[in-house]
Amino acid sequence: MRALLQHVTRAPAGRRGKWLILAAWLILAVALGPLAGKLGEVEDTSPNAFLPRGAESARVNTELERFRTDTVMPAVVIYTGDGAERKAAADREAFARYVPAGEQVPPPIPSEDGEALMTVVPLDSEDDITGTIEQLREIADAHAPPGVDAEIGGPAGSLTDSVAVFDDLDTTLMLATGLVVAVLLLITYRSPVLWLLPLLSVGFAAILTQVSTYLLARHAGLPVDPQSAGVLMVLVFGVGTDYALLLIARYREELHRHADRHTAMRIALARSGPAILASAGTIALGLACLALADVNSSRSLGLVGAVGVVCGFLAMVTVLPALLVVAGRWVFWPFVPEHGTPARRAHTVWSRIGIAVARRPRWSWMMSVAATGVLALSATGIGMGLTQAEMFQDEPESVVAQERISAHYPSGASDPATIVAPGGRVAEVRDAASAVDGVARVEPGGDRTPDGTLAALSVVLDDAPDSRAAKDAVDGLREAVNPMDALVGGTTAEALDTQRAADRDLRTVIPVVLLVVLGVLVRLLRALVAPVLLLATVVLSYAAALGASNLVFEQVLGHAGVDWSIPLMGFVFLVALGIDYNIFLMHRVKEEAARIGHTRGVLEGLTSTGGVITSAGVVLAATFAVFAGLPLVTLAQLGVLVGIGVLLDTFLVRTVLVPALALDLGRRFWWPGRLSRRTDADPGGLDDRDGRGDRGDGDAGHGAPAPPATPGRAPEPA
Repeated sequence: MRALLQHVTRAPAGRRGKWLILAAWLILAVALGPLAGKLGEVEDTSPNAFLPRGAESARVNTELERFRTDTVMPAVVIYTGDGAERKAAADREAFARYVPAGEQVPPPIPSEDGEALMTVVPLDSEDDITGTIEQLREIADAHAPPGVDAEIGGPAGSLTDSVAVFDDLDTTLMLATGLVVAVLLLITYRSPVLWLLPLLSVGFAAILTQVSTYLLARHAGLPVDPQSAGVLMVLVFGVGTDYALLLIARYREELHRHADRHTAMRIALARSGPAILASAGTIALGLACLALADVNSSRSLGLVGAVGVVCGFLAMVTVLPALLVVAGRWVFWPFVPEHGTPARRAHTVWSRIGIAVARRPRWSWMMSVAATGVLALSATGIGMGLTQAEMFQDEPESVVAQERISAHYPSGASDPATIVAPGGRVAEVRDAASAVDGVARVEPGGDRTPDGTLAALSVVLDDAPDSRAAKDAVDGLREAVNPMDALVGGTTAEALDTQRAADRDLRTVIPVVLLVVLGVLVRLLRALVAPVLLLATVVLSYAAALGASNLVFEQVLGHAGVDWSIPLMGFVFLVALGIDYNIFLMHRVKEEAARIGHTRGVLEGLTSTGGVITSAGVVLAATFAVFAGLPLVTLAQLGVLVGIGVLLDTFLVRTVLVPALALDLGRRFWWPGRLSRRTDADPGGLDDRDGRGDRGDGDAGHGAPAPPATPGRAPEPA
């Protein structure tokens, strides 16, 4: 590994290599940049994009494509108030020009209580549904008599409101994330120039990510949906900035020890490279484990995210080092690292924290476990599942329409379930469905495929499409008609299938993620005890973050519950990202423990990485916090959960819990590796496999005094 890293780091840290790297990236950006703008062309916006693979509701959607080329999607207009009859009649005439050929707008259907009217407008799903709904809403709002309200919902209205959430999502998230990262980098570096280099490097990473995602989706079947495409850019910005902070901190440290910036960068890459590589590998492999999920949106998010992490890693270990070496020391102005000066102050806040933890390590880790345990208890009463009305932070018109339909009609009237049955058994299926509890009626008639082999029946349920009672009715329908080779789909069936698949995915994916992360840690640290404990701390941190975020959801944001997809996606993100900081810390601790002994190595590792890991954690948490302002509750909850989890990892787990465990266990922490057999009194030397055997590079080592600065020394060669 070390030999490979030395080979890789020669180019961006070399006197000629740095120019070749920058030229290669510029050519890549110019040549492939136009493809980055085509990512939207490969996004899957079909009804099955967010459904489980092979689910019965997804099979129904597939079968429905056989029925007609001009598939109808209804918009439902609900009128209430005195004078609604005249308004509904006038709107019906205006709506007529929007229906496809061969269809018509039926007369308004009065409610049994006489207080509402409902008009169903059939629309061609091949047309611009969202544009048509906007025009229908303009008609419904125009010239309404005083006291008459008209709202448009149904499947077409719900689709329009859902699409509105993702309109310009990529651009909005990228601008917001870029602004957040820029501000935090300015605060971190307090330099008017330095912050631009990580941001520019992340920009290159973003281009490579979008191009790679587009090409893989176009030619290799990579699943991409609007949600995963939006999260992708936030992940690239967050992870890429983390790696930039780690590399720049190590480069600054080496600049204090070496007169030549090329040597300083080569050593910085060689010593921080294993941690960055292990981090990127852990995150990418962890996200890739979502390929085992049944829910298509979870698979897409995991696989697309893995592509983004790999691209971010490549940019941060090539283009960023080249930019830093080209810029020279002045880029750190006004805090320029001078050769021969101390890399940091003798006493810092992190050294004081380390000393405090070292005084009472067992008490420190027990108190940390207690604190996280208390937060984790809040997750025990978590309410799972959100209705359609609860999926948005601001109530859209389609949700208002559904509420009014439920108040005056059978709640399922606006969005009936669909049965696809063999053409020869329609009557038998209709009778069986009508006898199921929770079914209000089976609509007369029904569509047939051109060859007559299949028929589609609409089933109106008594309860709202996203209610528990409606899901029970769907189960009853399936039990009644599945033996007749009939399938049940529709919105309620889709929600039920997604809920059950999310539960299965949670039990399937989590063990695999834990095994993958454990394998990476064992390979990096060459031990068993340390990886197991590090993984346990991250799982505990996840439980605490889930509990704390649940309090935020309920008490601050007013959410009714947690979306079914959040526990799994939050776990994968937090375990992969949370282990990041443990990797950064323990890789440095391992390096220092081999040089100066275990106890001093733990304290030195904490002191050396404290500032940069804290900055990285704040940046990553802030980038995911951008989601909290989005109108879709699922994304807002994911952002809050990951943000809280990252902050817990940064300020409690990595700062107190992990160092305290390492100090309390002593060298047993590294069992059965070589460090478990060394004592603090005789730490032993280091060989090349530890990454510090190249003494011929002029490095005096951390423990040796740096050579004094030479006044008036010649400038570095370019």
